[in-house]
Amino acid sequence: MARIAIIGANSAVGRAIARHAATVPPGTVELVACVRSYKAERQLPAMPPNSRVLRISYGDPDSLKAALAGCHSVVHLPGVLIERAGSSYEEANVATTRVVVEAAQAQHVAKIVLVGAVGADPKSTNRFYRTKGEAEDVVRSSGIEFTILRAPLVLGEATEGSAAIDRYLTHGTAYLIGGGMQWQQPLDVRDLARAIFTCTRPGKLAGRTLDLAGPERLRYRELIDRAARARGGALRIRTLPLPVGLIRRALALRSSVLGPGFSPDALEVILDSNSIDPEAARAALDLQLTRLEDTLRSHFAKDRKTA
Repeated sequence: MARIAIIGANSAVGRAIARHAATVPPGTVELVACVRSYKAERQLPAMPPNSRVLRISYGDPDSLKAALAGCHSVVHLPGVLIERAGSSYEEANVATTRVVVEAAQAQHVAKIVLVGAVGADPKSTNRFYRTKGEAEDVVRSSGIEFTILRAPLVLGEATEGSAAIDRYLTHGTAYLIGGGMQWQQPLDVRDLARAIFTCTRPGKLAGRTLDLAGPERLRYRELIDRAARARGGALRIRTLPLPVGLIRRALALRSSVLGPGFSPDALEVILDSNSIDPEAARAALDLQLTRLEDTLRSHFAKDRKTA
């Protein structure tokens, strides 16, 4: 039986992995769901038989070593887009990855699957992208077999992407920086979970870094309109553009005065456009990508059913 540790199991992606793992034949896999608080533990869905939940702390390496005991692979889901006190990009992306890698080395874990972001680059001038790239380098130099999956905007249950759109649908007005003209290739969180699960097998896509994106490319403002149509009825969203330059200057000022929070780096990530050929990663993973229309309906339709 395969034992897989999920670091950040209460995240939207972590929960999607747990839901997917619960559908595989009994006796195939057991999960070690690693969380940092009782509140996070309560967010977890049903998991496969013999799975367990463990509390870990990045400040206590022994807790991670104990969690990875007997695991053949570990999935690390690091990172935040909006920094806060005690959770900078360097801490959330790079430092946590180092601790996970050291624990995996100590326990002779066979495989690491790191989930990162499209655009990750250790040479980037953007701190989010740079630290995502630095985290990848930590994994590549670990001496442990790895696969790195980079994701764009992710939609589905409990994702920040869907939560933001839900707020627009509720209020009926979307204030979009730059008018929402950036190109997106949203990925269904269930597809990302299936891809991660596939990569946990030792030998599967070893040493590969894949940009995994959804099958359709569209502007963000169109994505909101499509979500409104999926909601049904005569719902129409009024979009109001906000000037990029003014917002960038305001964020730079607030960051210099108040410290961590919504920053120019985060703004750049939000406004970046994606242009990814989804076929390469899809074929490598032997993955059937969910149609955008089905993703939107499964989450935003009034009569939706949880999958």
